[in-house]
Amino acid sequence: MSHTKTVVVTGFGPFGEHKVNASSVAVQELKKLNLGDDVSLVTEEMPVIYEDIQEIVPSLWKQHQPILLIHVGVSGIAEAITLEELAHNTGYVQRDIKMKTPDTGCCIDGGPDCIISRLDMGAVCEHINQTNCGIQVVTSKDAGRYLCDFSYYLSLSQDCSCAAFVHVPPLGKPYTAKQLAKGLKMIIQCLLNQVVPNKM
Repeated sequence: MSHTKTVVVTGFGPFGEHKVNASSVAVQELKKLNLGDDVSLVTEEMPVIYEDIQEIVPSLWKQHQPILLIHVGVSGIAEAITLEELAHNTGYVQRDIKMKTPDTGCCIDGGPDCIISRLDMGAVCEHINQTNCGIQVVTSKDAGRYLCDFSYYLSLSQDCSCAAFVHVPPLGKPYTAKQLAKGLKMIIQCLLNQVVPNKM
């Protein structure tokens, strides 16, 4: 019996110098790729606004009950596709596109300082880097204390066994949108191999 697996992938809208956000472009390209007949891909572009993210992230989990949820964001300093291993609760002092920050500077009042994903990001990196696909993947323990880190913390607080965050470099530095989408597809396939035995 075949079960359809729902995978939710989000990108972010424009902010600051990123008038075209590579994360959103990469997610749009991902929609053109076949993730498998048993995978239902849901994509969403999220605004770079703390208040909105606090509502959108929990609603994505509730509405779609995904087997895997991946947030994708752009990092101006990244030179490779970067898998974030954890997210932080405090330190959100950088203003969003509405020039606002969270009232208390944190994601969830009273929440743990950080939440670590139970997905093995190192194993994903190792697998993809061994394929000689021309795309380098690395891990990170600092998602940046901005909307990326913020959204990831909210998702990890929902279910840390099937939430991930991927930072992509800006377009052309060095990857095209198609290459980023290819990298995202490979990451999703690796992560599905980790979560499916636990969820089915």
